[in-house]
Amino acid sequence: MATRLCLGLVMACLLGAPVAAQKAGSPRATANPGLAILTARIDAHLAQPAFADAAWGVKVVSLDTGKTLYTHNADKLFVPASTAKLYTAALALDALGPDYRIPTTLFATGKPGRDGELRGDLVLVGYGDPTLGFDTRVSWADTLAIALRKSGVRSVRGALIGDATWFAAPLYGSGWEAADLQSWFGAPVSALSVDENVVRVVVRPAPQPGGKARIAFDPPGSAPDLDNELRTLRAPARTDISLYRAPGGNSLHAFGSIASDAEIQYFRLAVQDPALVAVEQLRAALARQGVSVQGKSRSLYWPERNTALGGHQLQRVADVWSPTVADIVNRGLKVSQNLYMQNLLLMVGAKAAADERAAGVESPVFVSTETRGIQALRNYLRRIGVPLEGVLIEDGPGLSRRDLTSPAALTALLVRLGDNPDARAFRLALPEAGVDGSLTGRMRNSAAQGRIHAKTGSMAFTYALAGYARTAADERLAFAFMLNNYRRPVDAGRPTAELDAIAVMLAELSERSPN
Repeated sequence: MATRLCLGLVMACLLGAPVAAQKAGSPRATANPGLAILTARIDAHLAQPAFADAAWGVKVVSLDTGKTLYTHNADKLFVPASTAKLYTAALALDALGPDYRIPTTLFATGKPGRDGELRGDLVLVGYGDPTLGFDTRVSWADTLAIALRKSGVRSVRGALIGDATWFAAPLYGSGWEAADLQSWFGAPVSALSVDENVVRVVVRPAPQPGGKARIAFDPPGSAPDLDNELRTLRAPARTDISLYRAPGGNSLHAFGSIASDAEIQYFRLAVQDPALVAVEQLRAALARQGVSVQGKSRSLYWPERNTALGGHQLQRVADVWSPTVADIVNRGLKVSQNLYMQNLLLMVGAKAAADERAAGVESPVFVSTETRGIQALRNYLRRIGVPLEGVLIEDGPGLSRRDLTSPAALTALLVRLGDNPDARAFRLALPEAGVDGSLTGRMRNSAAQGRIHAKTGSMAFTYALAGYARTAADERLAFAFMLNNYRRPVDAGRPTAELDAIAVMLAELSERSPN
């Protein structure tokens, strides 16, 4: 009702009197009735009592005219959640190139003897590919195992080492919360990643009431140590499953209850040591090819160094290659994959470190791979003209609540990439309203379906949407909406619907803005 009243007042002003001054920050639009109505609709939406304790930031800019169509708190800083991935995606495509593919390489610390025995180690080195194992049509491990067998190796006397030291950074991003690190969306970040660093937990009732539930892991080699106290209760009974792993620990505690007639329950948890999981999968593939490995499997992460390889002449056995960076960005944005975006940020940082080493100008003090990636991001944004005072980002996916950005800065990035032919992969990676990715179920059967391409963002009390709109008048817009500190009233709908409502208003705009 508030919106209808506001629209009526606007139309009355247009017909009989000059339009009253807009609220501070909103552009005057007296010469364009459609834009005046849009402004009034958004103003009315933001002024609802439900948002009394919340903070809104909005900016809308026409790509066709360069003019700002709407602004509200656009220069203030907000927690962006996953819309921060837009910065990382743009950086990765610029620094690495959309066609770049990431290798994962198997090395040997020697050559096999005439008897086919390798008297040394096998070293699996990761360079940041977050997609290893994602494509189940091709087994990366079998590909490498076949290559080793074809090189003449029949047995390996030494160890099987998973080397993830290409990233000089912790296994989690800056500002990530401990409570997130068990969950699939807080999976560890590793230069040697596999299966998106997630294990699926499958829980079934025991055959008889009173027994411990049956718990299995997929893939089996990703299983943590299990402390199973999850009991099966005779039906009818409540199913109340709790899974807990302490931060930094590898013991999964399962407790609570499951009804004897309960359906199979599935959970996804972060693995603790992705590089070790990868080499164990390689060991199994080698066994399938008839290649035995006598030594143990182990993993290496920063700040460890590869001292075990000192003095050895590394022999490259084979590589497996990732999809293109454009493809990785596409999945990273479409489904908001945190691992992909943090790995891309660290890849940019690792490239910067490698470039320094090649130029003989290494930093005299330690700088983490993540910090180098953020430095590269700021340099990139400065180069393309995005205001740095509006960008305080410290990780790649936006999982940190210490990330801050302004709608103005985020919109500036979108404007810079809106017509750039080199940014086509960036634009194609954005979810399409009502069609795919994280917008599949949003704005369906509305004016926004097919006309909004945007990145979503969501945390507790924090919501965002930023991307591109095409209006009913066929005008192209860039926008950023941010809603922080929003506690949803009990009688309200989904918080994301509050952002979608504004996007629909943009899609419904039937007049083009003046040049």
